[in-house]
Amino acid sequence: MPPFDGQGDERAGLFIAGGLLILFGWGVALGANVLFHALAPAGGFHLYDLRIGAKWGAEGLAVALLGAFTGAMGVVLLQLGRETPRGPLVLPGGEY
Repeated sequence: MPPFDGQGDERAGLFIAGGLLILFGWGVALGANVLFHALAPAGGFHLYDLRIGAKWGAEGLAVALLGAFTGAMGVVLLQLGRETPRGPLVLPGGEY
């Protein structure tokens, strides 16, 4: 096993993953979903194969719940990154 360079910080991956989960979960899945339903006329409109109306359907509610859960997981990853000590990623069995 080659020696580690010791310059890396594994927390960067947690911060990037957490930020992306928040962006896509709360920003896209939840935010865009709420925006589309709020701006929909009474008769609704079609977006590709989806029909988006003023009332929430099963698909709209499922996407909103999935987006809320995904954003919450992003917050958990950011908190985990803040609590993890700074330093290089050391694989189990590797020299420190």
